[in-house]
Amino acid sequence: MIYIENNSVNPYFNLACEQYCLENLGLNDDIIILWRNDNSVIIGKNQNAFEEINSDFVKAHGIKVARRLTGGGAVYHDLGNLNYSFILKIDKAETLDYKAFAVPVVKTLEKMGIAAEISGRNDITIEGKKISGTAQYIWKNKLLYHGTLLFDSDMNVLSNALNVRADKIQSKSLKSVKSRVTNIKGYLKQDIDILDFKKLILKYLFEGKEFKEYSLTRHDIEYIHKLEREKFATWEWNYGASPKCNFKNYMRFGGGGIEINLNIKGGLIEYCKIYGDFLAVKSLDEFEAGLVGKRYMKEDIGSFLEGMDITPLFGGISKEEILACIFP
Repeated sequence: MIYIENNSVNPYFNLACEQYCLENLGLNDDIIILWRNDNSVIIGKNQNAFEEINSDFVKAHGIKVARRLTGGGAVYHDLGNLNYSFILKIDKAETLDYKAFAVPVVKTLEKMGIAAEISGRNDITIEGKKISGTAQYIWKNKLLYHGTLLFDSDMNVLSNALNVRADKIQSKSLKSVKSRVTNIKGYLKQDIDILDFKKLILKYLFEGKEFKEYSLTRHDIEYIHKLEREKFATWEWNYGASPKCNFKNYMRFGGGGIEINLNIKGGLIEYCKIYGDFLAVKSLDEFEAGLVGKRYMKEDIGSFLEGMDITPLFGGISKEEILACIFP
């Protein structure tokens, strides 16, 4: 196991660093990175940025908006939040139990006296309140599995920065974003800051295991900055064009929310864009392109979906649910 120290608090650099380490860093061992972001909203790969953030609040408070490689929902980061990234070699993606990757984090928290548990699709909770959200992305034979750890984040900023859909709050029978999340610090017996917490996480994650530390080289950092400039810090990546569509529908299911945007002309689909907080581990680009040119008929789209393994694309959302959203 290799640990990479990343002291940057720039969300665009840090997300570029994840992609670089996943795709370009030729190390033979699995990798762990612990890192923090300054005030920012990090949206999932398949989310519509305009609908996930409180734009006026974000702009007024100088909060950065960044899009990550993985699926799932939008999260708020500040210096009171610690992020962890696991980059792991895998054999068969279809047999992976993603919740199993959260177990080391839960056990690490237990060693600090915190009774955390894995909950729902991708959460770690304390007493039913969320302290961590996780997401995944597969590239070739590697898995990026990462998550947040709310240690001492500003809950008022968090609840104002995120524009959470009302149906998502109601589905959890709670009244607000603030009531659904909590900070870890209040559950610790000792009074420590987040840097002390980071040291403890590192200590307990590697307890009884051998690990090596890798320092990013000048070449690594230059390449990461290039990715940052050309992708992660661009408007095109973080917001993207939002063309008018003549069909738009949103539905929420057990596997997450999904929003279908289509341009339909002469009965044919000319454009398709899909948003949502479902837990995708692969890009939707080919799927969206595959719908272009199809007749807007349930039978045709059903045939397109038939025999296709959509789990890497849509997580727990089924083919029947996708059809229900396209043909409400």
